[in-house]
Amino acid sequence: MAAFKQYRRKQSAELIPWEIGMSLPGVSISKADADADSPREGDMIARNPDNHADQWLISAEYFAKNFEE
Repeated sequence: MAAFKQYRRKQSAELIPWEIGMSLPGVSISKADADADSPREGDMIARNPDNHADQWLISAEYFAKNFEE
């Protein structure tokens, strides 16, 4: 198996804050995030700019560490 390498993103991401009561059909939530009780305050929902049906949750911690407006 190949080793993991680091890559820098080239484009902007489309994100919206998760809110209590937000409908999440079709939003992928990883097992690790679900086990950490996500979605929760500070989490973000990301979408593929080329396919708006492709959406996933980004934890608040990962968002704070890796994204800026």
